[in-house]
Amino acid sequence: MAELRSEEEQLDAVKRWWKENGTSLIAGAALAAAGVFGWNAWQDYQAGKAEAASIRYQQLVSLSAGDDMNDSQLSQARELVDEIVSEHDDTLYAELALLLEARLAVQQDDLDSATAALTEVAESSSRRYVQSLAWLRLARIAIANDQPERALEWLSEPITEALAAQQANVQGNAYLALGQTDEARDAWQNALELAQQQDQPLYGVQFKLDDLGAEETAQ
Repeated sequence: MAELRSEEEQLDAVKRWWKENGTSLIAGAALAAAGVFGWNAWQDYQAGKAEAASIRYQQLVSLSAGDDMNDSQLSQARELVDEIVSEHDDTLYAELALLLEARLAVQQDDLDSATAALTEVAESSSRRYVQSLAWLRLARIAIANDQPERALEWLSEPITEALAAQQANVQGNAYLALGQTDEARDAWQNALELAQQQDQPLYGVQFKLDDLGAEETAQ
């Protein structure tokens, strides 16, 4: 009998404990399950967004593959860029879309729009390589706009080492536009040395050096 009373007392104690704590345990378990489900759902959502951004960007690349786009294709391309940037602004695809928009603008001789797109990338990107590409292209546009001094300012930004040869090449173009042939020669020679060190072919630079030498000989 004593054992039965002891078991009944233990059972009563369990019942009382469950009455006091059972609800919070269930709630805690439910919250934990919801947390796991929510995290998985969030990961699925993010993966879905990345896939959607990738699909849109591939559509943009395919649409703009040709050099001679008609008005309808240009309009579609701009709509895709706007969609990618607005709906996937925190992704690499948004930055790549802006770089592509700038290229299309240059093809249309719309250097102001190209500058705007590249400036947005240069000022907002956290990806050093993409940001460096934007600075380089801004410098090229500045030279085309007869603003070589502005080009050199862009080229003074911390451009990634992987693009150092291209940086030196554009610096040479800017110096030549300023009539500073010695600086242009030094920059282009540096570009060739960097390209060789990095095993990155850099076409056209030797021709510019040869032309510079020919001009001096003619003088």
